[in-house]
Amino acid sequence: MINFLLQIQHTERIVSTSAERYLLVYMIGVLLIVTSLVVIFFIVFQKRKNKLLLDKIKQQKAFDEEISRTQTEIQEQTLKNIGWELHDNVGQLLSVASMQLSILGTQVSPDIKENIKETTNIVRESLKEVRSLSKSLNNEVILNIGFEKSITNELDRLKRMKFTSAELHVKGNTIPIENKKHEIIMFRILQEFFSNSVKYSEAKNLKVKLDYENENLCIQASDDGKGFNVETAEKGSGLLNMKSRAALINATFNLTSKIGEGVTLTIDYPLS
Repeated sequence: MINFLLQIQHTERIVSTSAERYLLVYMIGVLLIVTSLVVIFFIVFQKRKNKLLLDKIKQQKAFDEEISRTQTEIQEQTLKNIGWELHDNVGQLLSVASMQLSILGTQVSPDIKENIKETTNIVRESLKEVRSLSKSLNNEVILNIGFEKSITNELDRLKRMKFTSAELHVKGNTIPIENKKHEIIMFRILQEFFSNSVKYSEAKNLKVKLDYENENLCIQASDDGKGFNVETAEKGSGLLNMKSRAALINATFNLTSKIGEGVTLTIDYPLS
């Protein structure tokens, strides 16, 4: 009888131990499932959060690009209108003034005829410069004559106006720029650089180099002016315009300068 009771107790202990083990395994299983669900939920939450952040960044970038594109289009239209006004109105007035001076030169006494002739030449040169400027402001003219010819015309105009030399050097075989809007934007960046050189640099010489590589166009413009400290210089609208225009066409923009060593602008534009 005692042995029988001992066997029953032993069996109960075995059953109890097994039940405890099953319970422990069950609890561990439940814990693992809950932990896995928490981890999965956290991963999904992070992915969704990251996706929302990326979408927000993309939307902001698209918005900024659209603003820059709109500003560029407005600026181009404004420049075109100014170019038309210069050519049609100011140019017409200068043409009339030149004709009237020529007629007047035939009617005045010889002692002032030379002064009339000199004034007539000045008016004619002014008319030539106005027409040249109007062409550089009109994007349709730029597209018609081409990127390199537009740069050459602008450098020739600046040379007549201020600089001792203003030259364009081309390296490699010319590769046409497929997106003509990008062509206009790069030309406007160069114009902004030229304008700053005229206003601030006190330079005597300008140089532009176009280096055509297989999939890249490297544009380098430089002057030999007084230069400035890039780190401490105030970032004006001209520099910001150049940077935003370069970003709009996925080009790399860099401006370097040291006091007494002029300014160099570098644009790397992907041709592909």
